[in-house]
Amino acid sequence: MTSQDLHDRPLHDRHRRVLPRWVTTYYEQPLQPVSATGRLVTDAHGRDHLDFFAGILTNSLGYDVADFRRALDRQLDTGIVHTSTLYLIDAQVRLAERLAEQSGIDDAVVFFVNSGTEANDTALLAATCHTGSNHVIALTDSYHGRSLTSTAVSGLPGWRPSPYSPFQVTFASNGRTSPSGDEHPPADPAADLEAQLAGQAPPAALIVEPVQGLGGFHTPPTALLQRYARIAADHGAVLICDEVQTAWGRTGRAWWGHQLHRLKPDVITFAKGIANGLPLGGVIARRDILDSVAGKSISTFGGNPLACTAALATLDHILDHDLQRNAETAGHSLLAELRRLVTDHPHLADARGQGLMLAVDIVDPRTGKPDSDAARAHVETCRAQGLLIGLGGRHGNTLRIAPPLTVTRDEIEEATRILAAAARHHAPAPATA
Repeated sequence: MTSQDLHDRPLHDRHRRVLPRWVTTYYEQPLQPVSATGRLVTDAHGRDHLDFFAGILTNSLGYDVADFRRALDRQLDTGIVHTSTLYLIDAQVRLAERLAEQSGIDDAVVFFVNSGTEANDTALLAATCHTGSNHVIALTDSYHGRSLTSTAVSGLPGWRPSPYSPFQVTFASNGRTSPSGDEHPPADPAADLEAQLAGQAPPAALIVEPVQGLGGFHTPPTALLQRYARIAADHGAVLICDEVQTAWGRTGRAWWGHQLHRLKPDVITFAKGIANGLPLGGVIARRDILDSVAGKSISTFGGNPLACTAALATLDHILDHDLQRNAETAGHSLLAELRRLVTDHPHLADARGQGLMLAVDIVDPRTGKPDSDAARAHVETCRAQGLLIGLGGRHGNTLRIAPPLTVTRDEIEEATRILAAAARHHAPAPATA
């Protein structure tokens, strides 16, 4: 087959031909975005879609933002896109200074990488070096990345593809009772964790998401996380807050997700929304923890001038336009609408979330059990009517809704209209006598 023959085939066929099977796509006919502005994405067929998943919570500002573009143009005009951490990078140092100050961590230092996975890898590496232990406490239904180390501490069984692990892992309950009633946390999850830790090697780290991302935007109970944090501290473990999805004001009430729970992390990991779509992640930690990594290291692409410039412009835009407040007010309005839909439709359950991290479960109305097929059908219907949302949850039955922080009231109303239409479309027929 010639190169021209390959290029004449549909893009989805070419995708499946050259990418691994586990690189999944949404929709029976996957979407190909070709242009975008604001919160509106145009596909290869010229159809417009409201983006309420933001590249998996990454396009914080949306698309085609003038001051963001100008900042990138200024860096591109220097002719330097990349140098590596072997050289001094002004934007990297300025961003590190800013994040260290925002973190609230004493004597904080920052290391930049390329993704949330790599950020969590680095945090776990530092914790094991700092404590001399490879024992990690993580939560059920958590997700921390796709590498060997980060999948090992992810509590979603479907996202742990390898039976091998570099860690001894203890999974603590996230405190959530399944809406279907077939999963229950221990009566006293903290006491259960203490019992699991008895007789084991001291843990190196407790890693938590303040709001669980792929786990379905579940917010673990604050009192429970605080008890877990005390247990970890009593055992000499490092507290790692995975803020890959929750940072930069997305939760509305807080700049950092851990502030929702009044936690004091030793380490914060971040990525996704910091650079409005450019690849950038990192770790903020006490110097003694990160400096415990012996020997030399670099990050070839981490902290590159273009990505750090993008991050500085993104943070400026969020603060200058008070987008944290917009996340709170817009999210409150959207959550109220989701709760009304749950009241009206028995196949919808448990509307929940923080700020612009919102979710609702799709269930069988007769049994209350998760219905992943119906959830996928809802996502298809929303796409057909011009709305892009995500999927998640332990059972794959959770609709995840997370628009850019710049979302408007009119767009919230339009998204609500489409979600309501999808709910009516997929409502089970009334039982006949």
